[in-house]
Amino acid sequence: MNKPPILSAVALAYQTGDTAPKIVAKGKGLIAEEIIARARENGIFVHESKELVALLSQVDLDQDIPPALYRAVAELLAWLYQIENGQNPPDVHASAL
Repeated sequence: MNKPPILSAVALAYQTGDTAPKIVAKGKGLIAEEIIARARENGIFVHESKELVALLSQVDLDQDIPPALYRAVAELLAWLYQIENGQNPPDVHASAL
């Protein structure tokens, strides 16, 4: 009998002046569900990328994302910016994630 995979989630925050986005929440199972629910309740877009979540899950809480992930996260943030401003963004490149 196959069990469904355990849900994982990572929340990032970026403030003007920060050197890089920080990991502000992460978890699996019920914690991941709560992170996603709170994001949606607050109008924060939830992007699904198992690969990116797996990589970001390795970063400690309150730590900047590593330079190796700057490009992938920058593309995601640019994509989200376009969505928030009513533009029709192209798909985020799977190769970057």
